[in-house]
Amino acid sequence: MSTLSGKANSLETVPTSNVRPSQGRIPNTPLSASTISFFLGCVFATGVIAFVTQPPWLTYQLGFFFASWAVFHYGEFAVTAGWNREKCSVDSFLLENGSMYHFAHSLAVFEYLVTLYLKPSWKAHPCVTTIGIFVVIVGQALRSLSMIHAATNFSHMIAYKKLTNHQLVTDGIYLWFRHPSYAGFFYWALGTQLVLQNSFSFIVFFFLLWRFFSSRIQEEEKLLVKFFGDEYVQYRQRTGAMIPFIP
Repeated sequence: MSTLSGKANSLETVPTSNVRPSQGRIPNTPLSASTISFFLGCVFATGVIAFVTQPPWLTYQLGFFFASWAVFHYGEFAVTAGWNREKCSVDSFLLENGSMYHFAHSLAVFEYLVTLYLKPSWKAHPCVTTIGIFVVIVGQALRSLSMIHAATNFSHMIAYKKLTNHQLVTDGIYLWFRHPSYAGFFYWALGTQLVLQNSFSFIVFFFLLWRFFSSRIQEEEKLLVKFFGDEYVQYRQRTGAMIPFIP
């Protein structure tokens, strides 16, 4: 009987030196990946059922919120596995996005439930939810398409060292968005709060995300100028970030 080595039991990813080491606590194994995928599939199915059938135990708005949350996290892993395998790991699910990320989503659900109980009329504006659904779908599509088009040039972590195969992507979706993956997530997240009709959480999400992406884009673009010089400077001049108040 043959035994499998530790490497064979892993996701067989090779960490690259241009990214910070992962701080994730979830084991990087096929068992973890399959378990997380099953969990996200259950959340998605529950959300879709609630959205379509509108049962008494879960509103259609929360159903769509949970379904879109599951799609986002599964999509991050699936797209990375399909178009950027060398960087694929359990961390690609982005389930360990930090305490502030989970706090924000918990706050959103809390605000929704409290408002629904105290002031149900504040959640009775289907046109706002419809707009939110559209924004979520556009944001998710923008995020996933940008990752697919950039392929191996995309990374969830900022690259601090230019690799020999590292190319500046300026075509496709990158013709109109300088950072389409950031813009996609920004609008996806705000769209979820429109779906829930959360006024307070919408403001919190906008402020936290704008501050995060503003700082991250500044840091990343300093490195891109270092990597690609005038080529990136000219690209930046003709292409916007498409996030409010970020040039």
